[in-house]
This record gives sequence, C-alpha cells and structure tokens, in this order.
Amino acid sequence: MSEDAPKRRSPAELMRVARAEFEELTGRTIEAVSAFAKTDHGWELNVEVVELARIPDTTSVLATYRVLLDSDGEFGGYERVRRYARGQIEL
Repeated sequence: MSEDAPKRRSPAELMRVARAEFEELTGRTIEAVSAFAKTDHGWELNVEVVELARIPDTTSVLATYRVLLDSDGEFGGYERVRRYARGQIEL
C-alpha cells in the first residue's frame, strides 16, 4: 500500500467519527446506533437521540437520524427520519 493511499478505517472507528461529528453539529447525545451499513457511496448509520426529555422517561420524545459517511469515512451529513415516544413499539 502506498503512503499516499488513505488509511482504511475500522467499523468501530467509523462509528466514533460519525458519533463525534453528529454530536458536535447538533448538540445532541447519541443514545444508540441502531443500524450501520456499507453503501455504494460510503457508510450509513441510524442513530437514536433524545429530542425532548420528559418525566417519566418513558414519555420522552426520541428521533432516529440517518448519518452519512463517504467512502473515505469522512462525515457527509445527516437527516432526521423519524420521531417517536420512547415507550412506543413497532410491530
């Protein structure tokens, strides 16, 4: 491998990069990574964050965000894809 070739990042490192960039940009803390997949253009993660903390905690409003990384593992953007109550379940 040449010295000019970009270093290949491990999945764990990619997740750390995505998490740090997302949290810095949004000011929201990621509670969980619910999906992580390689795409034709790089990597895609779905992350869960608290958007509105309530008491009791089961009534808090959470959101799923899609986070994109390019093929080099660089942050490419994010978008909210879903909002839901913490106690809500999908069947």
